[in-house]
Amino acid sequence: MICVTRIKGQLAAVNPDLIETVESNPDTTICFVSGEKLLVQETLEEIVERVHDYRRSLLENYSINPERHTTGSRRPRS
Repeated sequence: MICVTRIKGQLAAVNPDLIETVESNPDTTICFVSGEKLLVQETLEEIVERVHDYRRSLLENYSINPERHTTGSRRPRS
C-alpha cells in the first residue's frame, strides 16, 4: 500500500496494483481500474515515485540473495 493525502487533508492508503492512471489537471487524480477516482494533494511525480518505491521494495524483499543461502542445502537427486 502507498499512503496519499486526500484534498481535504485525510490520509488514505491505496493499493498501487489497482491504479490505472494518474492525471494532473491541475489537481492530481488517481484513477482506479474500478472506475473510481481519488483527488489527492501529492503531485503526479510523487505518486509515480511512491508506486515505484513500493514495487522496488517488493522485489528486494522477495528476491533471492545468494549470501542468505548456504551451499549444499539441497539434497542430491536419487
